[in-house]
Amino acid sequence: MFELFQSENNQKYYFNLKAKNGQVILSSQGYADRNGARNGIDSIKTNCGDDSKYERKTASNGKFHFNLKAANGQIIGSSQMYASEAGMENGIESVKTNAPDADVNDATE
Repeated sequence: MFELFQSENNQKYYFNLKAKNGQVILSSQGYADRNGARNGIDSIKTNCGDDSKYERKTASNGKFHFNLKAANGQIIGSSQMYASEAGMENGIESVKTNAPDADVNDATE
């Protein structure tokens, strides 16, 4: 499920993609308005099946994470940190599996 929400000061809109167990598997950047965040969710759904859109990274502390990019190269979602490369790959597979048909829980309405 995608969860759409506003920052504490109501300045920006964000969303998280959550797995069935409630764990956040992908988080967005901040958007200036609700429609921008909704477009970001649509972009995740469109691009999540293309493995070439995933940027796999290793942080300076040795943990693994990934970004999902749109066709224009802009980052549309970022993962949490994973202890292992296999964990990161499982996270990517979870996005591919969960995002296309995920409902949107809009907490800004």
